[in-house]
Amino acid sequence: MSNTIGSNSEVLFHFTIKLEDGSVADSTQLQGKPAKLQMGDGSLTDNFESCLLGLEAGTKKVFELPPEDAFGPVNPDNIHYMERSRFGADLELEEGAILSFTQPNGAEIPGIIRGVAGDSVTVDFNHPLAGQNVTFEVEILAVDDENGA
Repeated sequence: MSNTIGSNSEVLFHFTIKLEDGSVADSTQLQGKPAKLQMGDGSLTDNFESCLLGLEAGTKKVFELPPEDAFGPVNPDNIHYMERSRFGADLELEEGAILSFTQPNGAEIPGIIRGVAGDSVTVDFNHPLAGQNVTFEVEILAVDDENGA
């Protein structure tokens, strides 16, 4: 068993993701519950995982990540204009609301309402943090390589 994070490690860690203005977008410490990650399982992007590689249990580290290394740039192809009639008549559509949409393959995907103008609704399917510089703070609590080393 190693204390250093490798490509097959299971990692128990706390993380905080902050925006440029210092506000917290997500944090396991606010929830009081650390995250558990199996490296390479796809739950974190390759860029976030690469920040963790080589870190040891007990390490605290801060990474400044541009959009392309964090949640990606805003993709204009992920912004769609939909007819108001596609939404339930009793559904109140407010800018900033996050709704769940069913894709043709049956998978659910969140969309953010960016605007409502007459019968047109603008829905953004980009990650909510796309296009933003973020600070990724981690505290590695434990590293286990027995699952795949």
